[in-house]
Amino acid sequence: MKKFGITTILVLVASILGLAFAQDAEAGRTIGDGMVALAAALAIGVAAIGVGIAMAAIGSAGAGTLAERPEAFGQLLIYLVLPETIIIFAFVIAFFLNGQIG
Repeated sequence: MKKFGITTILVLVASILGLAFAQDAEAGRTIGDGMVALAAALAIGVAAIGVGIAMAAIGSAGAGTLAERPEAFGQLLIYLVLPETIIIFAFVIAFFLNGQIG
């Protein structure tokens, strides 16, 4: 059921983007430009959701670890920073995809 809902949302978003760019056809916009914009949005959105889930698990485990071993702060800081690099990579991908739009 969850997979059906996500697929339905993606199809609706793609359809709306197609209609939006179809109205601006004289400016040289195509359905391909809409799909590239959708890909850029998905790159950021999916990465942000994944990092949010990872940070929740790391943060709660880190708080428990710091309560028992305060000297482990440096190691936990590295664990907290690593997932955030995924967002930076997603932003770079979205930036390059945005450059592909005519």
